[in-house]
This record gives sequence, structure tokens and C-alpha cells, in this order.
Amino acid sequence: MPPTQLTDEQLLVRYRETTDRDIFAQLVSRFERELYSYLRRYLGSAEAAEDVFQATFLQVHLKCDRFEEGRRFRPWLYTIATNQAIDYQRRHKRHRMVSLDRSGDESEDVGKLLDLLVSAETDPADQMDELERAEWVQQALDGLTDQMRCVVDLVYYQGLKYREAADVLEIPVGTVKSRLHAAILKLNQTWAEAHT
Repeated sequence: MPPTQLTDEQLLVRYRETTDRDIFAQLVSRFERELYSYLRRYLGSAEAAEDVFQATFLQVHLKCDRFEEGRRFRPWLYTIATNQAIDYQRRHKRHRMVSLDRSGDESEDVGKLLDLLVSAETDPADQMDELERAEWVQQALDGLTDQMRCVVDLVYYQGLKYREAADVLEIPVGTVKSRLHAAILKLNQTWAEAHT
């Protein structure tokens, strides 16, 4: 069966068995844009994202013999990438100071915020508004704690399920849900303050 028809898991197993560089390149190309985008948002720097992306796939190469049968590749890859990003931040001391003070009414309408996170407007007349909103969303996300921002990135931007995000972050599913809820409340509060 050609590599393009194999699942991610089958590709990794075949690479482990053969060490064929073309198979590994196929695996990298499948996740190149998605993983780079995640790392770019997580680290806030294109250069850092590139470094961590390379380090992540180096770890995939080095640890492919530890990949367990029956496990899904994508959450395993994101676990490695997240750990590499955390290590990068520690080495480069790029921890941001963020206020942990938060208040908010849980009955606030979070629909407006969720619309911004997943908006797909394409009308050219709305491009300026879209750019301004995207900039606002990025600034608001930057105001979250690293823990909350990471959960938002994994669930909303990367489309991981709660269980997969929990596996990546090595935390309980309930913690993923509570961090996501806290992040949405914080973002909604920021939205309300900016637009009142």
C-alpha cells in the first residue's frame, strides 16, 4: 500500500520498521501547517515555532519505538510538541507575566466570543473588520495564562477532543473543561470591557 493511503499510525509503524526517509517526510508533511500554526500561536514567534517544530519531529524520530500500538498518533505528536514548547520557553525564559485576577458573570453570553474564534467571513468589504477582530482575539488570547491559552489552542484551533487535549497536556478531562470555561469567561470579560 502506498504511504499516501496509510493512516498516521501505520506510517509511523512503517517508518519504525524501515527507517525510510520518504515515509517520515510524508508524516511530517501531513502535520506541517497544522502543527506549525499551533506552535506559532503557543510561542508567539515564528522563529521559535520553527525551532520547536524541528525539535518535535526529531523527538518523533528518536521515540518512534516507544509509540504504543492502538494509540492515536495526533495526540501523541501534540504531547511531544507541547513538551518541546514548554522546554523551549524554559530555556529562553519567555514566561509572560499575566494577571490571574478574573471576575465575570457565568451567565454572560459567550456566543459573540465563540463566533470570533471560529469566524469564516470572506466578504472583501469585511476584511478590515476581520483583521481588527483577529488582532483583538490574538491580544485577548495573549492575556490568558499559558495553561488556559494552551487548552484554547488545542480545542478550538487544532480541533482536538477534550480527551485528546487531556492526553496531550497529561491532565484530567475535567481540568481541560474547567480551564476552557475559565478562558472563555476571561475572554468574554475582556470583550465586554473593550466594547462597552
